[in-house]
Amino acid sequence: MAKKDYYEVLGVKKGATDEEIKSAYRRKAKESHPDLHQNDKNAEERFKEVNEAYEVLSDGDKRARYDQFGHEGPPNMGGYDFGGGFSGFSGFESIFDTFFGGGGMGGRQQTGPIRGQDLRYDMSIKFEEAAFGCKKEFRFQRNESCDVCKGSGAKPGTTPQKCNVCNGTGSVRMATNSLFGQVVTQRPCSTCGGTGQIVKDRCAKCGGGGRMRATRTASVQIPAGIDNGQFITMSGQGEPGHRGGPPGDLYVYISVKPHRLFKRDGYNLYCDIPLSVTHATLGGEIEIPTLEGPVKHNVPEGTQTDTEFRFRGKGIHALRGAGRGDLYVKVRVDVPKSLNERQKSLLKAFEDSLTGKEYESRKTFFDRMKDYFTS
Repeated sequence: MAKKDYYEVLGVKKGATDEEIKSAYRRKAKESHPDLHQNDKNAEERFKEVNEAYEVLSDGDKRARYDQFGHEGPPNMGGYDFGGGFSGFSGFESIFDTFFGGGGMGGRQQTGPIRGQDLRYDMSIKFEEAAFGCKKEFRFQRNESCDVCKGSGAKPGTTPQKCNVCNGTGSVRMATNSLFGQVVTQRPCSTCGGTGQIVKDRCAKCGGGGRMRATRTASVQIPAGIDNGQFITMSGQGEPGHRGGPPGDLYVYISVKPHRLFKRDGYNLYCDIPLSVTHATLGGEIEIPTLEGPVKHNVPEGTQTDTEFRFRGKGIHALRGAGRGDLYVKVRVDVPKSLNERQKSLLKAFEDSLTGKEYESRKTFFDRMKDYFTS
């Protein structure tokens, strides 16, 4: 049986915007959700169809290929699985949560191990530390299992009891009436707080919570070439898991302080340096700043403002790679101010000694201007 057009499934035109597609998907998913149409045997198929259409049309690359080739995919490629392997009721709970705030297909409660929460730490480093890499030590806080009750929350020698309200599941089911009929949802049990257990004799140290706030010290290796806004993952350094689950991760986000001389673009560095009129005219040796220190460089005679010099390998180390970027130095001819009378006289005498041919760009400009007004 041929598949329906994805745009037709969602009820949108081919040129629909992402927001229009998303809105149509929400509406269609609500209309065909099996939980709301338990007596309709075709609801599940329609719901799968709507999800498959949305998965393709909400992805720019998949949508472009679908618009060009349709369901069959590119020729000679054996078709293309636009649906991404969607099958059965996977994802129903998240869809249900989106529309009705939780619950879903009969209320499956996660009672097994739960991974610990990830943490974030914001670290500020110097420009040079980002360029060359460094090792940084820092202190951060996280929740850890109480060392007295080992995370159970119960007084040593006692054990938590199963909650008699939710029967140890940690959740309770509720039936409510809506425009779509009766909807069965699931909520965390308010009696046990969703844990499925009741602690009668609480641990004196943690107060029955099973967790304590702790300050820890860690060190992280900052790789050479890291840039502002990037992060380093420290696996297993987040908060501990629940019911034997693995710990979360700690993400160290890097903020690089600006440099007084250099601007960074990727792995290249850029710098502007002033150059006196005399030095620009006569040329000669000048000092160029680099991250490793100043280096000597000869500027040619008659160097103009905005002339750019490239220094290979004087930029930033490539992150997780070999080599370095380049340093680009642009000169700005610095015109002197506040000259005394003698200096002005000498400068005027110098100007009077010129024939005009010495100024290449000025000569070209005035020649063009003369031709313009006389043509």
